[in-house]
Amino acid sequence: MEGTTGTHLTAVTDATFGQEVEKHKGLVLVDFWATWCGPCHMVAPIMEQLAGEYNGKLKVTKMDVDANQRTAMRFNVRSIPSILFFKDGRHVDTVVGAYPKAAFDDKIKQHLT
Repeated sequence: MEGTTGTHLTAVTDATFGQEVEKHKGLVLVDFWATWCGPCHMVAPIMEQLAGEYNGKLKVTKMDVDANQRTAMRFNVRSIPSILFFKDGRHVDTVVGAYPKAAFDDKIKQHLT
């Protein structure tokens, strides 16, 4: 699943969300972001790190809310960055805002058990 950029992140859209997130077995993080969002750019490198560290245990995806408003509205994403956690296709948790990596590590470990 490594792209040509060497990243473990998968960009998802309204069209691919069902296949990439809701049909995925296991834990998926969806980072709802936008290019104009400052805090989103602070969270981006953390998402990259998590994708690498948890490769094989966790799928990390990104969704641009400007280009994919239908999915953002469906999950009531009102503030970004919003990181939604899905386990076996079910929305199980949400973290809103820019947090240090440790906060995401704790949430991931909680949902991987």
